[in-house]
Amino acid sequence: MEIRSVFEADVRSKYVLLRDDFNVQIVDGEITETFRIDASMPTIKYLMEQGARVVICSHLGRPKGKKDPELSLRPIAEYMNIPFIGDCLDKSFLSNMKDGDVVLLENLRFYAGEEENEDTFAKKLAQGFDLYVNDAFAVSHRAAASIVGIAKYLPSFAGILLEKEITNLTKIMEKPTHPLIAFVGGSKVSTKIGVLKKLVSVADKIVIGGAMGTTFNFVLGLPVGDSLYEESMADTALEIINIAKENNCEVLLPLDKGVGKTFSKDAIRINRDADDIHDDDVIMDDGEKTIMRNKELLKDAKTVIWNGTFGMAEWGKPWARASFELAQDIAHFTKTGKIESIVGGGDTVAALNACGVFNDMTYVSTGGGAFLEFIEGKSLPGIKVLEK
Repeated sequence: MEIRSVFEADVRSKYVLLRDDFNVQIVDGEITETFRIDASMPTIKYLMEQGARVVICSHLGRPKGKKDPELSLRPIAEYMNIPFIGDCLDKSFLSNMKDGDVVLLENLRFYAGEEENEDTFAKKLAQGFDLYVNDAFAVSHRAAASIVGIAKYLPSFAGILLEKEITNLTKIMEKPTHPLIAFVGGSKVSTKIGVLKKLVSVADKIVIGGAMGTTFNFVLGLPVGDSLYEESMADTALEIINIAKENNCEVLLPLDKGVGKTFSKDAIRINRDADDIHDDDVIMDDGEKTIMRNKELLKDAKTVIWNGTFGMAEWGKPWARASFELAQDIAHFTKTGKIESIVGGGDTVAALNACGVFNDMTYVSTGGGAFLEFIEGKSLPGIKVLEK
């Protein structure tokens, strides 16, 4: 795949519309996680140094085409210490910009035309600009106006972050160093069918944990108590197991679980073997035997892919044990040079941060859904429009 790079563009004194993904959590006006903003800075700095007049556009949340003060990007402009433009279609400020200036536009999704990839909205957005740069990998699987439609009206290029994502994820999927172990968690098999089928065709082992692991255990006849699982995914789970066998990929499921008597972070944690879950047990984490097994697996791995937490990691201890210990173990083996680690997904990245091991991974993707679809081998609309 060859795409047009920002390094190929003549940006000096040009008005550049830069699409970033600043869809971060903001609580009471405070940004709680700046990973995606910080990851976008290399492209912003490059454009500034090259004398471009940079206008950043992004989205936040799902305002459904209506202005919502709670979903304003103003706090992000304040964090970045750059001017804020209160309407993403406003052009009046352009004439006052100088080479190297940067501003941030208000939430694109305050207009319904953004998510609908409306041609009229894309054309209005493009007006006044000389070229477009996409650095928003995390939303490049969406056919939105600012991702796909805009490319009809402006010369379009990939930013540094987008290129970095493509390079790292392509390498890991096309030329991984074996043994490759994939750790896949999260709540629903239904949201990860495609990526599971892909991973069992390229990985040597795949560890399925969290509520997804509970679903697979249920399919194999193990008790799951009063817990979250997807009974409707039984045939799909069996299909994935069979595809894995055909590809000599070993599927490893939870050996035990951390359970409580109520679905609450304050519940008392009890550890039970997977075949000894009681009818009134609520599974909220993978168990201690599973945690130790996963650590042993890492000793023989060369490449690790991780997406999706293995329990209620957002609750912290004691229900984050499986996710936090996995994060720490992957970090340890990465730092010692034994494995190459690729991590993606918002909850998973949050677990890395909670453990203080974010910077110890080989590569952390900004993408969630885009990360999964790229690994699955799907063509991402936002990347396709940038191909040479």
